[in-house]
Amino acid sequence: MLYAFKNRERARELKEYLDKEGIPSWYVELWGNYIVTTPPNARAQTPVKADVEVELKGEYQLVSRAWKKEPTPVRIGDREVAEGKIFIIAGPCAVENRDQIMAAAKAVKDIGAHALRGGAFKPRTSPYTFQGLGEEGLKLLAEARESTGLPVVTEVMDSQDIPLVAKYADALQIGARNMQNFSLLKKLGKAGRPVLLKRGFGNTIDEWMAAAEYVALHGNGDVIFVERGIRTFDRTLRFTLDVGAIAYMKQATHLPVIGDPSHPAGDRKFVIPLALAILAAGADGLIVEVHPDPSKALSDAAQQLTFEQFRELVEKARALGRALGKTV
Repeated sequence: MLYAFKNRERARELKEYLDKEGIPSWYVELWGNYIVTTPPNARAQTPVKADVEVELKGEYQLVSRAWKKEPTPVRIGDREVAEGKIFIIAGPCAVENRDQIMAAAKAVKDIGAHALRGGAFKPRTSPYTFQGLGEEGLKLLAEARESTGLPVVTEVMDSQDIPLVAKYADALQIGARNMQNFSLLKKLGKAGRPVLLKRGFGNTIDEWMAAAEYVALHGNGDVIFVERGIRTFDRTLRFTLDVGAIAYMKQATHLPVIGDPSHPAGDRKFVIPLALAILAAGADGLIVEVHPDPSKALSDAAQQLTFEQFRELVEKARALGRALGKTV
């Protein structure tokens, strides 16, 4: 059962009662509500009347638009990802050195990005490839933020690294391979940073939403869904961009939905068309890879945009945004 209150003390009174009765429960504060939940098989005759009581029947509730009708904006630093806007996150796949990340940060800021991305910890298929600079990369991202004013988005791969990454980053990205790392998702509920949750390349939409429910249920309602392509029988491109998932998610969840055109493309010449398809499907923004010299990139070299290509993308996104009645 899910119990929602507008009054914090009544919610805490219910939680204390359930603890006393030995009934497992979670207490979270989300979107102006004070929420207490119990497992679906728990039955309690509670002495406290909730404003809303919902029987839990599915794998997710809090992140669904059935639970909260109006869109929920999520802030990254001093910027807001929200319906009616196009929010662009841009930067290199990985932080490689100071000159590279500072050049990228300045360029994407000048062209029109709202936040800077860059990997300090890199999940790579081969253990022999570049794995990122670790904390040194995080420090360089923080320096780039100080220089440009752009908030920073970077990936966290291990739950023990959450405090370290959160110390430097404004938002924490969960990569496709970790979408169902449930212990990591639970700890992100207490991370104190918004979460960009990438869809796993072998996961259904329901599994994606259930993964976000773990984060919300453990205390963090600031989740942004990221569609980044799925693995299908067709290997023409690196992944298959699921544009239909974006259209569906915009109706299924009240939380922001953005798209990553770089990974499904796998080749920079396809990134701009896929980015425009993402926006046309209703997404609230993009996260895209941009590098000062993609040919020399230490990871994902083929799919990273040059500065001029990123400029073209932003110009076209702005034109499309105006046609859709959105601001960029």
